[in-house]
Amino acid sequence: MSSQEANADLHRGENYEHGDHAPGDEPPGDVGHWIRNANIGLGFSIVLTVAAFLMASSTFIYAPAIPVALIVLAIAQMGVHLVFFLHITTGPDNTNNVLALAFGVMVVFLIVAGSVWIMGHLSHNMMPMEQP
Repeated sequence: MSSQEANADLHRGENYEHGDHAPGDEPPGDVGHWIRNANIGLGFSIVLTVAAFLMASSTFIYAPAIPVALIVLAIAQMGVHLVFFLHITTGPDNTNNVLALAFGVMVVFLIVAGSVWIMGHLSHNMMPMEQP
């Protein structure tokens, strides 16, 4: 059996060893693993959302540090969604998905950075308003 045939068998779920995969990178087959992973992702999402609400409404954390903690929880929430719901993993079948995600993040960053830059320099190009 050639390595390409072995790879094809691996991706079809044949000769698949359990435990050697990412959460979103399971072989096709029974639906149980998809349901289990969706429920695990849902559990993580609920825990992170509740933690964010509790953190924002309590005095448990020093007040100036709350925005940083909320950003960390938001990044964790995005990671959970990418892996458990969008099934973006480092598997060989997901290279295009990861590249599309990276391109999307770059485009959003450029739009936000460009907007901030334009708004920051807009006041220099405006005519002064007359004071009454």
